[in-house]
Amino acid sequence: MDNILLSASLAFLITFFAIPIIIQVSKDKKLFDEPDERKVHKTVIPTLGGLGIFAGFIIATLMGVPSGIASELQYFAAAATVIFFLGLKDDILVLSASKKFIGQLIAAGIVIKFGGVQLNNMHGFLGIYEIPHIASIILTIFTIIVITNSFNLIDGVDGLAGSLGVLTTLVFGTYFFYVGQLTYAVMAFSLAGSIIGFLIYNFSPAKIFMGDTGSLLLGLINSILVIKFINIAGNPAVNLPLEASPAIGFAILMIPLFDTLRVFTLRILDRRSPFSPDRTHVHHFLLDIGFNHRMITFTCVAVNIVFIAMAYFLRHLGTTTLLGILLVSAFTFIGIVYYSRPKSKSIANKNTAANNNTIIKPRKILTLAPESVEAD
Repeated sequence: MDNILLSASLAFLITFFAIPIIIQVSKDKKLFDEPDERKVHKTVIPTLGGLGIFAGFIIATLMGVPSGIASELQYFAAAATVIFFLGLKDDILVLSASKKFIGQLIAAGIVIKFGGVQLNNMHGFLGIYEIPHIASIILTIFTIIVITNSFNLIDGVDGLAGSLGVLTTLVFGTYFFYVGQLTYAVMAFSLAGSIIGFLIYNFSPAKIFMGDTGSLLLGLINSILVIKFINIAGNPAVNLPLEASPAIGFAILMIPLFDTLRVFTLRILDRRSPFSPDRTHVHHFLLDIGFNHRMITFTCVAVNIVFIAMAYFLRHLGTTTLLGILLVSAFTFIGIVYYSRPKSKSIANKNTAANNNTIIKPRKILTLAPESVEAD
């Protein structure tokens, strides 16, 4: 318990005191995020908050995990470092989707090959249990890539990705602590502490964004945690075995994961790249209804908590049935939100999507000419 408290506190303090320095340096060097037709903020805002999150997380984790009990930790740190530099370059210079994908594959490969993170059992989903080695690797890579990008894509309004990240890491961390998995408990609580330190500056009106550096890190660590959660919770020998552990893991990540899968599917069906920009995320729909940033964040977190509770109390139904119930419930939620929007907003979003089909502008500006922006 002392290790967890130390790690979470240290991560919080490092991030909390690092963010103001990062904000000042970003202003001095004119490193900002540029507003455009898809974005909800209208002023330039520093986008390097992930630097503070990474520093707090990595230092606290390395100090909090006792030496000798987790040989795989060094590989998790290596994968996180790959993602850190990948996100940092994308926050400073626009990085193509293909290069980001290659970088994520490298990080996933490190985690799978050396970290031993692998989905090799479906725990009864569609009647499937043990799966072949090659299928296991493909499924694990797909899971890591999707979850890594899910926090990046949900990071569209102030405080949303960070608040969901706090929720998921606290849930995973609590479970790992209870079953005696100290390494993963420390990782989870360290990341939670870092995000809380960042959120103080990110809640609306945001003074800084986490950028790809932060959101990709959140996604990578959550992908590691959920895969380990599925494997450990599905083991009858642990202190608290959970039936339908894949469905519960899916529920813990429901809002970012379901939204990403839904948007990717829609883009592919529309014969577009799954990474092409548009305004079809759940937070865009809630903005169209008239919700402000805080309302969107609290709504999404509350709905995610409901999904977690639903999965936990209905786990006896089995993986397949429970996943079906979760998906139907998620589609119902999205449908209610979508059809609650004013019609004018729906038409405007379709036009925006059509424009994005033909002209895709760079997502970020990182360096502006000194005369372009007046520093506060």
